[in-house]
Amino acid sequence: MIAIVDYKAGNLTSVQRALEFLGHKSEITDRAERIVAADRVILPGVGAAGATMENLHALGLVEVLRNDVARAGTPFLGICIGIQVLFDRSEEDSAECLGIVAGRVARYPRSIDGRPLKVPQIGWNRVRQTKPHRVFAGVPDNTHFYFVNSFYPIPDDPSIAIGACDYGVPFTAAVARDNVIATQFHLEKSGAAGLKLLDNFCRMSF
Repeated sequence: MIAIVDYKAGNLTSVQRALEFLGHKSEITDRAERIVAADRVILPGVGAAGATMENLHALGLVEVLRNDVARAGTPFLGICIGIQVLFDRSEEDSAECLGIVAGRVARYPRSIDGRPLKVPQIGWNRVRQTKPHRVFAGVPDNTHFYFVNSFYPIPDDPSIAIGACDYGVPFTAAVARDNVIATQFHLEKSGAAGLKLLDNFCRMSF
């Protein structure tokens, strides 16, 4: 069973519908025991880093995700805000995040060369596969994926980046380390390519 972490954010049902379409059983849950027992865990959603962390703390899920999922070796996928809260801290709300991946999350610049940069980024953007990884199996390099984000992750260890994009500045769009994979783009909103990545995560051995 795949546990979709319910931390009272939006977009959870979209991920569940995508999984159902692909033939994978899932459950939206905020129960620690169900998350710990799951074969795989997905942390998706939209929202702000501060509110996300407040809700995870209130539900008693911070240590569960850190220790009983990520560090225990359970396959763990973060999507959108789910990639950002994996890091140590975010400029958004000055939030202290999960600290599963070393690094920080920064806001896009307000302007580039004196020209305003529209923030948030909303729409399709080309993702360069900067490092081979099985989650991209069957997905061509430079495929477009769907983004909605005002902030972007900056890992301390650049070698964990497997996908990159440009939006005013170059930024990390996907990371992978051992059992933890995360994307800044929305797999569930990215058409056939996004579904392929989601299916790959669900079928991969770790």
